[in-house]
Amino acid sequence: MNFLYSSGVVVAKSVGQIFATSKKSKDFFSGRKLIWDELKKIPKTKKVIWMHCASLGEYEQGFPILDSLKNQKKDFFYLVTFFSPSGYNIKKKNSIADLVTYLPWDTKCDVKRFVSIVNPYTVLFIKYEFWPNLILELSNKKIPIYSISSVFRSNQIFFKKWGGYYLSLLKEFKHFFVQNLSSKKNLEKHGINNVTVSGDTRFDNVSKEKKPLDFMKDFIGDKKCIVAGSTWLDDEKILINSIVETSKKWCWLIAPHEIKEDKITDLQKKLNNCHRYTTFNKKIKSNIMILDTVGILSRCYQYAEIAYVGGAMGRSGLHNILEPASEGIPIIIGKNYSKFDEAIELIKMEGIISVANNNQLKFEIQKLIDEPRIRKKMGEINKKYIKSKKGATKIILNNLYKLISI
Repeated sequence: MNFLYSSGVVVAKSVGQIFATSKKSKDFFSGRKLIWDELKKIPKTKKVIWMHCASLGEYEQGFPILDSLKNQKKDFFYLVTFFSPSGYNIKKKNSIADLVTYLPWDTKCDVKRFVSIVNPYTVLFIKYEFWPNLILELSNKKIPIYSISSVFRSNQIFFKKWGGYYLSLLKEFKHFFVQNLSSKKNLEKHGINNVTVSGDTRFDNVSKEKKPLDFMKDFIGDKKCIVAGSTWLDDEKILINSIVETSKKWCWLIAPHEIKEDKITDLQKKLNNCHRYTTFNKKIKSNIMILDTVGILSRCYQYAEIAYVGGAMGRSGLHNILEPASEGIPIIIGKNYSKFDEAIELIKMEGIISVANNNQLKFEIQKLIDEPRIRKKMGEINKKYIKSKKGATKIILNNLYKLISI
Protein backbone atom coordinates (compact mmCIF):
# COMPACT_ATOMS: atom_id res chain seq x y z
CA MET A 1 0.00 0.00 0.00
CA ASN A 2 2.82 2.40 0.86
CA PHE A 3 4.49 1.69 -2.47
CA LEU A 4 1.32 2.58 -4.41
CA TYR A 5 0.73 5.71 -2.35
CA SER A 6 4.35 6.90 -2.60
CA SER A 7 4.46 6.23 -6.34
CA GLY A 8 1.31 8.30 -6.80
CA VAL A 9 2.80 11.24 -4.90
CA VAL A 10 6.02 11.09 -6.94
CA VAL A 11 4.01 11.14 -10.19
CA ALA A 12 1.88 14.07 -8.97
CA LYS A 13 5.00 16.01 -8.03
CA SER A 14 6.66 15.29 -11.38
CA VAL A 15 3.84 16.01 -13.80
CA GLY A 16 1.35 18.13 -11.84
CA GLN A 17 3.06 21.43 -12.58
CA ILE A 18 2.56 20.91 -16.30
CA PHE A 19 -1.21 21.10 -15.81
CA ALA A 20 -1.16 23.94 -13.27
CA THR A 21 -2.94 26.83 -14.99
CA SER A 22 -4.67 28.82 -12.23
CA LYS A 23 -2.78 31.17 -9.91
CA LYS A 24 -3.63 28.97 -6.94
CA SER A 25 -2.27 25.81 -8.55
CA LYS A 26 0.85 27.63 -9.73
CA ASP A 27 1.43 28.93 -6.20
CA PHE A 28 0.97 25.38 -4.92
CA PHE A 29 3.93 24.15 -6.99
CA SER A 30 6.21 27.18 -7.02
CA GLY A 31 5.80 27.81 -3.28
CA ARG A 32 7.19 24.40 -2.42
CA LYS A 33 10.46 25.27 -4.15
CA LEU A 34 11.03 27.94 -1.50
CA ILE A 35 10.75 25.58 1.48
CA TRP A 36 14.42 24.71 1.81
CA ASP A 37 15.61 28.32 1.84
CA GLU A 38 12.92 29.28 4.33
CA LEU A 39 13.94 26.49 6.71
CA LYS A 40 17.40 28.05 7.02
CA LYS A 41 15.77 30.67 9.28
CA ILE A 42 15.28 28.09 12.04
CA PRO A 43 17.97 28.58 14.70
CA LYS A 44 19.81 25.42 15.70
CA THR A 45 19.79 26.55 19.34
CA LYS A 46 16.01 26.30 19.79
CA LYS A 47 13.60 23.39 20.05
CA VAL A 48 10.86 23.53 17.42
CA ILE A 49 7.13 23.11 17.98
CA TRP A 50 5.58 22.50 14.58
CA MET A 51 1.89 22.98 13.81
CA HIS A 52 0.58 21.81 10.43
CA CYS A 53 -2.75 22.96 8.93
CA ALA A 54 -4.38 22.24 5.59
CA SER A 55 -5.54 25.82 5.06
CA LEU A 56 -6.81 28.96 6.77
CA GLY A 57 -9.77 27.35 8.53
CA GLU A 58 -7.54 24.78 10.20
CA TYR A 59 -5.06 27.51 11.16
CA GLU A 60 -7.86 29.31 13.00
CA GLN A 61 -8.61 26.02 14.74
CA GLY A 62 -5.01 25.58 15.84
CA PHE A 63 -4.45 29.24 16.64
CA PRO A 64 -5.68 29.19 20.30
CA ILE A 65 -3.25 26.34 21.06
CA LEU A 66 -0.35 27.97 19.24
CA ASP A 67 -1.06 31.35 20.82
CA SER A 68 -1.22 29.92 24.35
CA LEU A 69 1.92 27.83 23.90
CA LYS A 70 3.88 30.77 22.55
CA ASN A 71 2.75 33.07 25.36
CA GLN A 72 3.67 30.55 28.04
CA LYS A 73 6.67 28.81 26.47
CA LYS A 74 8.73 31.57 24.89
CA ASP A 75 11.97 29.59 24.53
CA PHE A 76 10.68 27.43 21.68
CA PHE A 77 10.71 28.21 17.95
CA TYR A 78 7.20 27.98 16.44
CA LEU A 79 6.82 26.68 12.89
CA VAL A 80 3.54 26.61 10.95
CA THR A 81 3.13 24.79 7.64
CA PHE A 82 0.25 24.87 5.17
CA PHE A 83 -0.82 22.49 2.45
CA SER A 84 -2.90 25.09 0.62
CA PRO A 85 -1.73 28.38 -0.96
CA SER A 86 -4.85 30.15 0.35
CA GLY A 87 -3.73 29.59 3.93
CA TYR A 88 -0.05 30.23 3.26
CA ASN A 89 -0.56 33.43 1.26
CA ILE A 90 -2.69 35.02 3.99
CA LYS A 91 -0.59 33.97 6.97
CA LYS A 92 3.01 34.02 5.67
CA LYS A 93 3.45 37.58 6.99
CA ASN A 94 0.52 37.69 9.38
CA SER A 95 0.97 34.89 11.89
CA ILE A 96 2.19 34.63 15.45
CA ALA A 97 4.48 31.79 14.32
CA ASP A 98 8.21 32.42 13.98
CA LEU A 99 8.14 30.90 10.50
CA VAL A 100 5.37 30.01 8.05
CA THR A 101 6.10 27.79 5.07
CA TYR A 102 4.57 25.04 2.93
CA LEU A 103 4.33 21.38 3.82
CA PRO A 104 6.75 19.49 1.55
CA TRP A 105 5.58 16.84 -0.86
CA ASP A 106 4.86 13.62 1.01
CA THR A 107 7.63 11.71 -0.75
CA LYS A 108 10.03 9.70 1.38
CA CYS A 109 12.93 11.81 0.18
CA ASP A 110 11.29 15.19 0.86
CA VAL A 111 9.90 14.36 4.29
CA LYS A 112 13.20 12.83 5.38
CA ARG A 113 15.00 16.02 4.37
CA PHE A 114 12.36 18.26 5.97
CA VAL A 115 12.30 16.41 9.30
CA SER A 116 16.08 16.27 9.39
CA ILE A 117 16.36 20.07 9.03
CA VAL A 118 13.45 21.02 11.32
CA ASN A 119 14.13 18.31 13.91
CA PRO A 120 10.84 19.13 15.68
CA TYR A 121 10.44 18.61 19.39
CA THR A 122 6.76 17.87 18.87
CA VAL A 123 4.23 18.08 16.00
CA LEU A 124 0.59 19.20 16.05
CA PHE A 125 -1.61 18.06 13.16
CA ILE A 126 -4.88 20.02 12.96
CA LYS A 127 -8.21 18.29 12.28
CA TYR A 128 -8.02 16.00 9.21
CA GLU A 129 -4.29 16.21 8.42
CA PHE A 130 -2.79 12.79 7.66
CA TRP A 131 0.38 12.25 5.59
CA PRO A 132 1.62 8.62 5.57
CA ASN A 133 5.30 9.10 4.72
CA LEU A 134 5.62 12.07 7.06
CA ILE A 135 4.00 10.10 9.89
CA LEU A 136 6.38 7.18 9.30
CA GLU A 137 9.43 9.44 9.31
CA LEU A 138 8.37 11.22 12.50
CA SER A 139 7.65 7.88 14.13
CA ASN A 140 11.06 6.49 13.13
CA LYS A 141 12.68 9.54 14.71
CA LYS A 142 10.56 9.07 17.88
CA ILE A 143 9.03 12.55 17.44
CA PRO A 144 5.55 12.72 19.07
CA ILE A 145 2.58 13.64 16.89
CA TYR A 146 -0.65 15.04 18.35
CA SER A 147 -3.95 15.35 16.49
CA ILE A 148 -5.83 18.52 17.49
CA SER A 149 -9.61 19.09 17.11
CA SER A 150 -9.86 16.03 14.89
CA VAL A 151 -13.02 14.29 13.69
CA PHE A 152 -13.30 10.59 12.84
CA ARG A 153 -16.34 9.20 11.05
CA SER A 154 -17.13 5.52 10.53
CA ASN A 155 -17.00 5.89 6.72
CA GLN A 156 -13.41 7.22 6.61
CA ILE A 157 -10.66 5.27 4.89
CA PHE A 158 -9.05 4.16 8.20
CA PHE A 159 -12.10 2.08 9.10
CA LYS A 160 -12.70 0.38 5.73
CA LYS A 161 -11.94 -3.34 5.35
CA TRP A 162 -9.08 -2.45 3.01
CA GLY A 163 -7.87 0.51 5.09
CA GLY A 164 -5.70 -1.44 7.52
CA TYR A 165 -2.47 0.24 6.42
CA TYR A 166 -3.86 3.72 7.12
CA LEU A 167 -5.35 2.57 10.43
CA SER A 168 -1.91 1.28 11.47
CA LEU A 169 -0.48 4.76 10.85
CA LEU A 170 -3.06 6.32 13.17
CA LYS A 171 -1.52 4.17 15.91
CA GLU A 172 1.72 6.13 15.50
CA PHE A 173 0.07 9.25 16.98
CA LYS A 174 0.90 10.01 20.59
CA HIS A 175 -2.57 11.35 21.39
CA PHE A 176 -5.82 12.42 19.76
CA PHE A 177 -7.83 15.42 20.96
CA VAL A 178 -11.13 14.85 19.19
CA GLN A 179 -14.15 17.11 18.82
CA ASN A 180 -16.87 14.67 19.85
CA LEU A 181 -17.69 11.38 21.54
CA SER A 182 -18.51 9.57 18.28
CA SER A 183 -14.93 10.22 17.06
CA LYS A 184 -13.58 8.71 20.28
CA LYS A 185 -15.80 5.65 19.91
CA ASN A 186 -14.75 5.13 16.27
CA LEU A 187 -11.07 5.13 17.30
CA GLU A 188 -11.57 2.94 20.36
CA LYS A 189 -13.55 0.42 18.32
CA HIS A 190 -10.33 -0.13 16.34
CA GLY A 191 -7.96 -0.39 19.28
CA ILE A 192 -6.90 3.26 19.60
CA ASN A 193 -7.44 4.36 23.20
CA ASN A 194 -5.10 7.36 23.57
CA VAL A 195 -8.03 9.71 22.96
CA THR A 196 -9.46 12.74 24.78
CA VAL A 197 -12.76 14.39 23.87
CA SER A 198 -11.77 18.06 24.03
CA GLY A 199 -14.28 19.77 21.75
CA ASP A 200 -13.51 22.26 19.02
CA THR A 201 -10.97 25.04 19.65
CA ARG A 202 -12.77 27.28 17.16
CA PHE A 203 -15.38 28.06 19.82
CA ASP A 204 -12.66 29.60 21.99
CA ASN A 205 -11.20 31.54 19.08
CA VAL A 206 -14.45 33.12 17.85
CA SER A 207 -15.42 34.23 21.35
CA LYS A 208 -12.61 36.78 21.53
CA GLU A 209 -13.54 40.45 21.21
CA LYS A 210 -13.12 41.80 17.68
CA LYS A 211 -11.37 45.04 16.77
CA PRO A 212 -13.69 47.72 15.29
CA LEU A 213 -13.79 48.57 11.57
CA ASP A 214 -14.30 52.25 10.79
CA PHE A 215 -15.29 51.63 7.18
CA MET A 216 -18.22 49.48 8.33
CA LYS A 217 -19.52 52.28 10.54
CA ASP A 218 -19.25 54.73 7.64
CA PHE A 219 -20.89 52.34 5.19
CA ILE A 220 -23.81 51.36 7.43
CA GLY A 221 -24.61 54.77 8.89
CA ASP A 222 -28.12 54.68 10.35
CA LYS A 223 -29.17 51.56 8.39
CA LYS A 224 -29.21 47.92 9.45
CA CYS A 225 -26.79 45.47 7.80
CA ILE A 226 -26.90 41.96 6.36
CA VAL A 227 -23.52 40.27 5.83
CA ALA A 228 -23.25 37.52 3.22
CA GLY A 229 -19.92 35.83 3.96
CA SER A 230 -17.75 33.45 1.94
CA THR A 231 -20.17 33.23 -0.99
CA TRP A 232 -19.70 31.11 -4.10
CA LEU A 233 -21.49 31.43 -7.43
CA ASP A 234 -24.25 29.05 -6.29
CA ASP A 235 -24.91 31.32 -3.31
CA GLU A 236 -24.76 34.51 -5.34
CA LYS A 237 -27.31 33.20 -7.83
CA ILE A 238 -29.98 33.08 -5.12
CA LEU A 239 -28.75 36.18 -3.28
CA ILE A 240 -28.85 38.73 -6.10
CA ASN A 241 -32.62 39.31 -6.15
CA SER A 242 -32.86 39.56 -2.38
CA ILE A 243 -29.99 42.04 -2.28
CA VAL A 244 -31.32 44.41 -4.91
CA GLU A 245 -34.93 44.22 -3.62
CA THR A 246 -34.17 44.81 0.08
CA SER A 247 -35.55 47.96 1.71
CA LYS A 248 -33.25 51.00 1.56
CA LYS A 249 -33.30 51.02 5.36
CA TRP A 250 -31.04 48.00 5.12
CA CYS A 251 -27.65 47.48 3.50
CA TRP A 252 -25.67 44.44 2.34
CA LEU A 253 -22.01 43.51 2.64
CA ILE A 254 -21.20 40.58 0.36
CA ALA A 255 -17.84 38.84 0.79
CA PRO A 256 -17.02 36.38 -2.04
CA HIS A 257 -14.88 33.40 -1.08
CA GLU A 258 -12.68 33.83 -4.14
CA ILE A 259 -11.19 37.28 -4.64
CA LYS A 260 -10.60 37.23 -8.39
CA GLU A 261 -10.91 40.42 -10.42
CA ASP A 262 -13.07 38.90 -13.17
CA LYS A 263 -15.51 37.44 -10.63
CA ILE A 264 -15.67 40.64 -8.60
CA THR A 265 -16.31 42.68 -11.76
CA ASP A 266 -19.06 40.27 -12.84
CA LEU A 267 -20.68 40.51 -9.41
CA GLN A 268 -20.51 44.30 -9.57
CA LYS A 269 -22.42 44.29 -12.86
CA LYS A 270 -25.16 42.08 -11.40
CA LEU A 271 -25.52 44.31 -8.33
CA ASN A 272 -25.37 47.51 -10.40
CA ASN A 273 -24.66 50.42 -8.02
CA CYS A 274 -22.36 49.10 -5.30
CA HIS A 275 -19.16 49.92 -3.42
CA ARG A 276 -15.97 47.92 -3.40
CA TYR A 277 -14.04 47.88 -0.13
CA THR A 278 -10.76 48.74 -1.85
CA THR A 279 -12.24 51.84 -3.49
CA PHE A 280 -14.81 52.78 -0.84
CA ASN A 281 -15.79 56.44 -0.70
CA LYS A 282 -18.32 57.30 2.00
CA LYS A 283 -19.47 60.36 0.03
CA ILE A 284 -20.89 58.04 -2.66
CA LYS A 285 -24.21 56.55 -1.55
CA SER A 286 -24.91 52.85 -2.03
CA ASN A 287 -26.58 50.17 0.07
CA ILE A 288 -24.32 47.40 -1.22
CA MET A 289 -20.62 46.75 -0.73
CA ILE A 290 -18.39 43.96 -2.04
CA LEU A 291 -15.61 43.01 0.36
CA ASP A 292 -12.86 42.48 -2.22
CA THR A 293 -10.13 41.59 0.28
CA VAL A 294 -9.35 38.80 2.74
CA GLY A 295 -8.77 38.65 6.46
CA ILE A 296 -11.45 40.96 7.89
CA LEU A 297 -14.76 39.19 7.25
CA SER A 298 -14.89 37.80 10.79
CA ARG A 299 -14.74 41.36 12.15
CA CYS A 300 -17.59 42.49 9.89
CA TYR A 301 -20.19 40.23 11.50
CA GLN A 302 -20.21 42.38 14.66
CA TYR A 303 -22.04 45.06 12.62
CA ALA A 304 -24.67 42.71 11.17
CA GLU A 305 -28.29 42.08 12.12
CA ILE A 306 -28.49 39.00 9.88
CA ALA A 307 -25.85 36.75 8.30
CA TYR A 308 -25.88 34.50 5.25
CA VAL A 309 -22.95 32.05 5.22
CA GLY A 310 -21.95 30.56 1.89
CA GLY A 311 -20.72 27.21 0.65
CA ALA A 312 -23.73 25.01 1.40
CA MET A 313 -25.84 26.05 -1.57
CA GLY A 314 -23.45 24.13 -3.81
CA ARG A 315 -20.88 21.44 -2.98
CA SER A 316 -18.03 23.67 -1.86
CA GLY A 317 -18.67 22.97 1.82
CA LEU A 318 -20.29 25.25 4.38
CA HIS A 319 -17.99 28.00 5.61
CA ASN A 320 -17.56 29.25 9.15
CA ILE A 321 -20.91 29.77 10.88
CA LEU A 322 -19.34 30.14 14.32
CA GLU A 323 -18.11 33.68 13.65
CA PRO A 324 -21.60 35.17 13.06
CA ALA A 325 -23.10 32.88 15.72
CA SER A 326 -20.69 34.32 18.31
CA GLU A 327 -22.05 37.80 17.51
CA GLY A 328 -25.57 36.72 18.48
CA ILE A 329 -27.26 37.13 15.10
CA PRO A 330 -29.56 34.83 13.05
CA ILE A 331 -27.90 32.87 10.25
CA ILE A 332 -29.14 31.57 6.91
CA ILE A 333 -27.30 28.83 4.98
CA GLY A 334 -27.84 26.66 1.91
CA LYS A 335 -29.16 23.13 1.74
CA ASN A 336 -26.00 20.97 1.81
CA TYR A 337 -24.89 20.98 5.42
CA SER A 338 -25.10 17.30 6.46
CA LYS A 339 -21.36 17.02 7.24
CA PHE A 340 -21.37 20.00 9.60
CA ASP A 341 -22.42 19.05 13.12
CA GLU A 342 -22.74 22.60 14.43
CA ALA A 343 -25.09 23.50 11.53
CA ILE A 344 -27.25 20.43 12.19
CA GLU A 345 -27.45 21.27 15.89
CA LEU A 346 -28.24 24.95 15.39
CA ILE A 347 -30.93 24.22 12.78
CA LYS A 348 -32.61 21.91 15.31
CA MET A 349 -32.29 24.62 17.95
CA GLU A 350 -33.74 27.19 15.47
CA GLY A 351 -30.76 29.53 15.46
CA ILE A 352 -30.04 28.79 11.79
CA ILE A 353 -32.36 28.59 8.79
CA SER A 354 -31.52 26.44 5.76
CA VAL A 355 -32.87 27.45 2.33
CA ALA A 356 -32.87 25.56 -0.96
CA ASN A 357 -33.72 28.23 -3.52
CA ASN A 358 -34.22 31.91 -4.29
CA ASN A 359 -37.86 32.05 -3.18
CA GLN A 360 -37.15 30.50 0.20
CA LEU A 361 -34.27 32.89 0.77
CA LYS A 362 -36.40 35.95 -0.07
CA PHE A 363 -39.13 34.76 2.28
CA GLU A 364 -36.74 34.13 5.20
CA ILE A 365 -34.83 37.37 4.71
CA GLN A 366 -38.04 39.39 4.67
CA LYS A 367 -39.35 37.59 7.75
CA LEU A 368 -36.18 38.43 9.68
CA ILE A 369 -36.28 42.05 8.47
CA ASP A 370 -39.92 42.42 9.55
CA GLU A 371 -39.60 40.60 12.88
CA PRO A 372 -36.89 41.98 15.21
CA ARG A 373 -38.24 39.67 17.94
CA ILE A 374 -37.37 36.60 15.85
CA ARG A 375 -33.93 38.04 15.04
CA LYS A 376 -33.24 38.53 18.72
CA LYS A 377 -34.43 35.04 19.71
CA MET A 378 -32.34 33.32 17.02
CA GLY A 379 -29.31 35.42 17.89
CA GLU A 380 -29.58 34.51 21.57
CA ILE A 381 -29.76 30.81 20.68
CA ASN A 382 -26.59 31.08 18.60
CA LYS A 383 -24.65 33.05 21.21
CA LYS A 384 -25.64 30.66 23.99
CA TYR A 385 -24.57 27.72 21.83
CA ILE A 386 -21.11 29.19 21.29
CA LYS A 387 -20.72 29.85 25.01
CA SER A 388 -21.73 26.27 25.89
CA LYS A 389 -19.03 24.83 23.62
CA LYS A 390 -16.06 26.82 24.91
CA GLY A 391 -13.16 25.23 26.78
CA ALA A 392 -11.37 22.97 24.27
CA THR A 393 -8.15 24.99 24.40
CA LYS A 394 -7.84 24.58 28.18
CA ILE A 395 -8.48 20.82 28.02
CA ILE A 396 -5.91 20.33 25.25
CA LEU A 397 -3.22 22.49 26.88
CA ASN A 398 -3.65 20.86 30.29
CA ASN A 399 -3.16 17.44 28.72
CA LEU A 400 -0.31 18.53 26.44
CA TYR A 401 1.67 19.83 29.39
CA LYS A 402 1.30 16.41 31.05
CA LEU A 403 2.19 14.49 27.91
CA ILE A 404 5.24 16.47 26.83
CA SER A 405 7.88 18.20 28.88
CA ILE A 406 7.41 21.80 27.81
